[in-house]
Amino acid sequence: MKKSFAKLTLALAFAGAAISFSTPTAKAACGDGNACPTVYDPVICNDGVVYSNSCYARAACAHGCKPYPITP
Repeated sequence: MKKSFAKLTLALAFAGAAISFSTPTAKAACGDGNACPTVYDPVICNDGVVYSNSCYARAACAHGCKPYPITP
């Protein structure tokens, strides 16, 4: 009885670990999984944050983004 309980506990522990590592975070679901370019083309979004470019804004799940004016 003790051996079967130990095996069951071990199996559940591995199953839980697999589930926790395979579940994506909400932010990861917004991006397309590709690396963003390092081109500076700023956008400002509804959250009030200015992102380096639209790719970084998408990765952060930001919405309503518009070009951010750059003044020389």
